[in-house]
Amino acid sequence: MAITLSESAAQQVHTQLAQRGTGVGLRVGVKKVGCSGLAYTFDFADEVRADDSVFESHSATVVVAADSLAFLDGSRIDFIKEGLKQMFTFDNPNVDNTCGCGESFSLKRTSAA
Repeated sequence: MAITLSESAAQQVHTQLAQRGTGVGLRVGVKKVGCSGLAYTFDFADEVRADDSVFESHSATVVVAADSLAFLDGSRIDFIKEGLKQMFTFDNPNVDNTCGCGESFSLKRTSAA
């Protein structure tokens, strides 16, 4: 299992942690919400918990709780700037469909489902 950051995303993690003055990395996860069922969550991790998985990319750390890892496995996180809008984005191979507003997504069905 792995989650990677683009160079741009890693730089943004470093920048934000420096501005905060504390933290070990970017915490990402999923929550049930929206039109399609799940949405990404972003926060900065101040600690690594016992059930967390930790990934390193371009010297930046990504922290993922065990209950979100299966939904995010294989994802690549980027940071984009479009005009005044700046945000982290996911390239997630597990996503089947996204809602029209782009806030939520559904997962591909597996043969076990």
